[in-house]
Amino acid sequence: MASKFDVKGSMVALITPFHEDGSINFDKLEELLEFHIAAKTDAVLILGTTSESPTFTAEEDFEIVKRSVEVCKGRMPLMANAGSNCTRTSFEKAKRFADAGVDSLLCISPYYNKANKAGLYHHIADVADSVDIPVVVYNIPGRTGVNIPVDVMTELAKHSNIAGVKEATGDMSYVAALAKATLGMDFNIWSGNDDITVPMMALGGSGCISVWANLQPEKTVEMTHSFLEGNVQHAIDMQLEYMNLINDFFIEVNPIPVKEAMNMAGMDVGGFRMPLCEMSDSNREILRAEMQKLNII
Repeated sequence: MASKFDVKGSMVALITPFHEDGSINFDKLEELLEFHIAAKTDAVLILGTTSESPTFTAEEDFEIVKRSVEVCKGRMPLMANAGSNCTRTSFEKAKRFADAGVDSLLCISPYYNKANKAGLYHHIADVADSVDIPVVVYNIPGRTGVNIPVDVMTELAKHSNIAGVKEATGDMSYVAALAKATLGMDFNIWSGNDDITVPMMALGGSGCISVWANLQPEKTVEMTHSFLEGNVQHAIDMQLEYMNLINDFFIEVNPIPVKEAMNMAGMDVGGFRMPLCEMSDSNREILRAEMQKLNII
């Protein structure tokens, strides 16, 4: 099996830029990838929730993967979301993306149809068996309706081709239990919630897979690497300094606020695909005020 995907620090859950007609702006996508390479982002995740991937066709998925591999190969590790609530579809995506040259795959627990413990385990472990690159589990019960139990996650952590978890429960008690259960194992826990990245790192987490990093990648790199290098107080200070901005990114459904923020900052990433729509005027002004306070705009 493949070697572990052992990225420490800041990974970005990349947004997808669109043209005015709703088509994918591939030139801007490549520009954003170069932006993160220059900012020394530790890795990039494409086709995640933040990318609006549920609205993409299979052809669009693959074109994003292909273009991203061309930009990132050998310069920044690339993770692609191969998740689905259909295990067979996850298999097909995983194999196609792996063959295209991504460095790792994200695999979410089944949503809507859900699963029992055995189903949760095999949905992810069987995908990991089928490819030669590392797989990262995605646990986000707010989206899926299912929290992967700690005992199931611990069994997944034993799999030689499962590198870790994007942990987005927002539940520090769960994180602590998972960290204890996997202590000493070759298993990374990355925060999927920007507001608790530093607390999760205090429990042994490896960093974050971040929405915030879309706007300020240099800040998420600085915060996570400060912690990793032993400057814990500076990491804490940054976590608190940017807490209001991070919370504003979730004042409406992700990725609406972060894309609005990027556009306010002149990054011209375009709009959204339905069912996502523009922010309300009142929430936009809350976001704008915080960005002005932090001298981002």
